[in-house]
Amino acid sequence: MSVPNNELFPEIETIIKNLDFHSISAERKKLLQYLVDYIQDKVMHNKALRINFICTHNSRRSHLSQVWAQTLATKFGIPNVNCYSGGTEATALFPMAAKTLANQGFEISTLSEGNNPVYSIKYGENAHPVIGFSKTYDDTFNPKSDFAAIMTCSQADAGCPFIAGAEKRIPITYEDPKAFDDTPQQAEKYLERSLQIATELSFVFSKIKLE
Repeated sequence: MSVPNNELFPEIETIIKNLDFHSISAERKKLLQYLVDYIQDKVMHNKALRINFICTHNSRRSHLSQVWAQTLATKFGIPNVNCYSGGTEATALFPMAAKTLANQGFEISTLSEGNNPVYSIKYGENAHPVIGFSKTYDDTFNPKSDFAAIMTCSQADAGCPFIAGAEKRIPITYEDPKAFDDTPQQAEKYLERSLQIATELSFVFSKIKLE
């Protein structure tokens, strides 16, 4: 089941349509199944679903994951989903991560500027925007209990053996595109990481049975 196409911007719809689940290894699918099971249990019991994507600086991978997860929950009609992101420390949403999403069809507006800008990130005309800014995982903006902590980088996973309030902790780590900052490959590598995250999270939400 998916919501009508007009819920998402057409460019984003096209990207999702062309994602290739065959690019996901069997090993990764086994890892992703933990998140599938968590979401499915919440849906079956008609409970609110909170997912907090956690990385070290909350600047790249965790934001890409949060935005794509919220988008794909809408795409597949999964109810009561709220996605968040945070870091072990707050820095700023890296401009190239925001630019990558904009290039993929997301509508991004700057709500406030400064050392840690706040962005509105929309995936559809009538969709509630994702509010993007860097924060710690236990920031007041994020849930305090009954959430899944998805560790998107190995450094945060190793450095945070305990996430207070998390009822499930799942390491789904990604290579950091930061390694390619200020190189000719920067845009390509950020897009590659965004598409990998979109592919894997699309796989997850596509597995959810609503009845």
